[in-house]
Amino acid sequence: MASQCFFRVLFCAILSALNSGVTGLVCDQVSFNRSSIVCRCNATYCDTVPELKLSANSYTIYTSTMAGDRFANKIVPFSSKTSTATGDVKVDKSTKYQDIIGFGGAITDSAALNVFKLSFRATRKLLQSYYSPDGIEYTLGRVPEAGSGFSLRNYTYDDVNGDIDLDHFALAPEDRLLKIPLLKLAKRMSRRNIKLFSTPFGASYWMKRSGSASHGGFIKGKPGGDYYKTYANYNVKFLDAYKKNGIEFWGMTTENEPIFGLLHLVPVISTAFTGTVQKDYIAKDLGPALEAAGYGHLKLIIYDENTFWPARWAKAVYGDQIANQYTSGLGLHWYLNKDTGYDVMTETHNIAPDKFILSTEACVNMPLPGEGPVELGSWERGEAYFHDIIKTLQNWVAGWTDWNIALDMEGGPTWVDNFVDSPIIVNSQNDEFYKQPMFYAMGHFSKFVTPNSIRHQMTLTGTNIDGVVFSSPENNTVMILYNDMDTEEVVKITDGPKVFSVTVKARSFNTLIYQN
Repeated sequence: MASQCFFRVLFCAILSALNSGVTGLVCDQVSFNRSSIVCRCNATYCDTVPELKLSANSYTIYTSTMAGDRFANKIVPFSSKTSTATGDVKVDKSTKYQDIIGFGGAITDSAALNVFKLSFRATRKLLQSYYSPDGIEYTLGRVPEAGSGFSLRNYTYDDVNGDIDLDHFALAPEDRLLKIPLLKLAKRMSRRNIKLFSTPFGASYWMKRSGSASHGGFIKGKPGGDYYKTYANYNVKFLDAYKKNGIEFWGMTTENEPIFGLLHLVPVISTAFTGTVQKDYIAKDLGPALEAAGYGHLKLIIYDENTFWPARWAKAVYGDQIANQYTSGLGLHWYLNKDTGYDVMTETHNIAPDKFILSTEACVNMPLPGEGPVELGSWERGEAYFHDIIKTLQNWVAGWTDWNIALDMEGGPTWVDNFVDSPIIVNSQNDEFYKQPMFYAMGHFSKFVTPNSIRHQMTLTGTNIDGVVFSSPENNTVMILYNDMDTEEVVKITDGPKVFSVTVKARSFNTLIYQN
């Protein structure tokens, strides 16, 4: 054991020496015999994102590849030599689409538990990877209210039967010892504003017709009645309790997966809503309760569900004058995006162009045959993320939120055995963690497509490359290019007077930045 520790320290020292003169620390590559590699981090070493440097006559490109590049960056002079280009990419900045809210992940009980299972220095390295200037600088964070499938147990904040006044409401140890301390650390190390939004997973058993907090089902009575008002106040109590602990929220979703709550299939805490019931709940209960408690500024996000019926839901809620005034946007989960298609997002946007759409949950939860919940080094899972983020952004989505920011080697813990994958996997036994291809897929967006960036029209012809382009508040052009083919490709970029070529490596994620 002592010799292993010595060689790990020696290896980290060698990596540091190799990094001299380089603005970012390189990946400590480890192969688990999958399609690509992971980057190993521990208490003494972790790769970082190279500093962005720009000049008027060049562009900077960051590239991650299936072959093993991770945020490999270089500065390339603009060149008009485009004779080798096989495709065209044309940028039209006169056409403006949505403003970007941000990118991030969820701080679940399980995620926080995994992070704090590491030594203090390794914990710090992990959080720096997500939130610090050396990392990918997440600006969104989703926080479940009470228990979810990624907790060690099923719980709510008030299990005293008939406690209409919520006199017994109290945060859980999971909040006080895990989520709140993690959020404070993340906020302390970030130079950007992290927009946190909470998500209610369901009402306490005594508020529901079924008498069970789990397996979906409706709240007792109707919106405007005692129990719907109690549930609204329950959510306000959560905001108050976190505020007393130094954590304030930017937004709140109305309910996690309310349609699944209709099916009585979900063993975790869950509550059913239809679009009509949610409309009335917002208008009569939740909206007024938030307003009265001083949370009228909160971004209230409706739906928070898979792409079953987002347009129908938007029509129901936004079509009601009273409910509409309390709402800011609509949340979508990614699990059915390929089945329903991405056009449903544009359809939903067109119903209420003044409301944003936010991707509020995503993870790889259904492994292909022969795969496990966790596939360390799976490039294909990173590609699934990258592809989905591009397609949602092309269809008016203003930000993208991953599910658990960190899970263990099995994809948990999860009290319902719902093991899934995560961008960071923690090996607490070795006091180290692994950054998956999914982490770098997220980072190509979160690091460079900063909040309040504006998406523009980008037309791609004669190429298999896909992508999306933005103007950032820093007055830069940020272009995302994705190559899922096994061969590299050269494309010609035309952006007003700028005409230049870019080589896009095989199976690669790319972020290209230049001054406007």
